[in-house]
Amino acid sequence: MKKILENIIELIGWVQIMISPILICSFIGFIIYYNFQNTLGLVISFIVIAIGLYLGIRLANKKYKSTGTIDFLSRIHSSPELDKKEDGKKK
Repeated sequence: MKKILENIIELIGWVQIMISPILICSFIGFIIYYNFQNTLGLVISFIVIAIGLYLGIRLANKKYKSTGTIDFLSRIHSSPELDKKEDGKKK
């Protein structure tokens, strides 16, 4: 049961990592289609989104195989400046 829960959590982290490049490339694809509202603009925007999907899957697999997706996400979301103690300077 513990292994199943760990795999589900890793899968959620994998999806979170994969979505980031897709969102960035979708925004770029939207800008391209907004400026060129024809068939060529649509094709180019789909190609840009497909590149984002490819990069997202590749990045998520790389992090899954190396350190794990949850370890990667926890390092990104941590705030080391809040972990430091105050030097006794209170106002």
